[in-house]
Amino acid sequence: MTSSDPLHGVTLQLMLERLHDAYGWEGLARRVPINCFSSNPSIQSSLKFLRRTPWARAKVEGLYLELVSV
Repeated sequence: MTSSDPLHGVTLQLMLERLHDAYGWEGLARRVPINCFSSNPSIQSSLKFLRRTPWARAKVEGLYLELVSV
C-alpha cells in the first residue's frame, strides 16, 4: 500500500536540504521571507524555527512540493 501524500516519508531536514541545494539561502529567503533564511542561515537554525512555527513550515512544504512536481 502506498501513501497518496507526497510528503509521506520526507523529513523536514531532507526537504530543507533539497530546497537549499536548488535555491540557496538567498533564493529561499526570496521565496519564503523569514529571518532564518536571510539572517545567518543554517540548516539547524532553520529546522529549529520551522518545527515550532506551523505557518512557516507550511510555506516550506508548499515550496518543496512545487520543486518536486516539476
